[in-house]
Amino acid sequence: MSSATDTQPEVTKRASAPLYAKHAKIYPKKVTGPFRRLKWAVLVALLGIYYILPWIRWDRGPNAPDQAVLLDLEGRRFYLFFIELWPQQIYYLTGALILASVGLFLATSLAGRVWCGYACPQTVWTDLYVWVERLFEGERGDRIRMDQGKWTLNKLWRKAAKNAAWILIAFATGGAWIFYFTDAPTLAWDLVTLNASSTAVWFILLFTGTTYLLAGFAREQVCIYMCPWPRFQSAMTDEDSLVVTYREYRGEGRAHLRKTQSWEERKADGHGDCIDCNACYHACPTGVDIREGSQLACIGCGLCIDACDEIMTKIGRPKGLIAFDTQNNLVSMATTGKKAVYKLVRPRTIIYSLLMVVVSGMIAAGLVLKPSLDISVLRDRAPLFVALADGSVRNAYTFKISNMTRDSRDYTLTASGLAGIELSVAGEHQSDSAARLRLSAAPDQVATYRIFVTVPRASVTAASVPLTLTLTTAGGDGDSYKTVFMGPAN
Repeated sequence: MSSATDTQPEVTKRASAPLYAKHAKIYPKKVTGPFRRLKWAVLVALLGIYYILPWIRWDRGPNAPDQAVLLDLEGRRFYLFFIELWPQQIYYLTGALILASVGLFLATSLAGRVWCGYACPQTVWTDLYVWVERLFEGERGDRIRMDQGKWTLNKLWRKAAKNAAWILIAFATGGAWIFYFTDAPTLAWDLVTLNASSTAVWFILLFTGTTYLLAGFAREQVCIYMCPWPRFQSAMTDEDSLVVTYREYRGEGRAHLRKTQSWEERKADGHGDCIDCNACYHACPTGVDIREGSQLACIGCGLCIDACDEIMTKIGRPKGLIAFDTQNNLVSMATTGKKAVYKLVRPRTIIYSLLMVVVSGMIAAGLVLKPSLDISVLRDRAPLFVALADGSVRNAYTFKISNMTRDSRDYTLTASGLAGIELSVAGEHQSDSAARLRLSAAPDQVATYRIFVTVPRASVTAASVPLTLTLTTAGGDGDSYKTVFMGPAN
């Protein structure tokens, strides 16, 4: 049984350990291979879409913005090619977010953090920034020696040029993002002529600064510490998910390869294909040694696969020591030497796929059946009602008509639910029947009216009586709103 003095050195060691460890900069090594080429293709495609999309024009008719994708916060409209969304149709955005989330769940269940490795904005811009850094400062060893060495004229101009390029990319990023919220050519000209609003300039500088900081310096720290997704991914994957994996049954035990050693001798000594060159570790953009097993910091980019395959080719061994593989296959290969059958169709992939189909169908049906008219009614609460001199009772309502078309529209308003209803508009006199009103709304505008509903006292049978206001067009289209009529209690 150990004494208190026996445990004292360990306690002292723990107490003296620092609470925070200094960040060790990661220097990703340049690799070539199919996964690196795929990352470049995705990067070019995504950046191309991001920078070009605000400049695409879309004809919506007169007096309408012609930018294909425009989030017009001032005009309270979202435009996406042929789709136009009003504030009351925000549920489409909810559906899109649900669809994106379920799509991410499905992708993760199939191939791990493939989104993080290829399509995440942090990954895309970090990849671009690392390429710029390599362009000015050289390969991994050159960058390490430069950072550890003294400041010279060569180091100064290379660092300055790199940061200048980073800032230009960040400025283009921030500017392109603001282009989605206003007319892109107009804002670009205002920026060139120094006439841009202070709000636009502020947000461009804000996004410039965050892009420069996150892609240039934070990098993998965003993926490891700031992003919540690594904490969730384990719940999305299972034994049949394809994730970046080191095949231990083939690689262990690790040992450096001696030039005079044959592979038969190496195998007889209990060594595997891994020659412990650390190429996979040096290629990882988040500093993960995949040979230590599945880790939170791994973003599933597959660059370690390219690096390892290159080494395997050089030493004459089969590729695939590191590969996208499933846990079931690893166990099967290690125990029986046979490959396990990959199960693409399994409960979670079925559920996620069905959810995506259902949500996509609901969004599509909603867009096809999207109304061109919407009304909202707000009843006055002070006073609840007015008793007129002839004994009748009157309620006032704020009546709003959202005309979601590019043409002026005339409407007829009727009310039902009580006997002897008379309708009128505050400040207007209409010669038509008091049981109906003629209203109009300008194209793509919200028309607001103050409506008076008056009924005989005898029709008010309770303190609150249901009332339905119906608005129709000449073509028969319309919308209804259910509200209440307030009066004195019997």
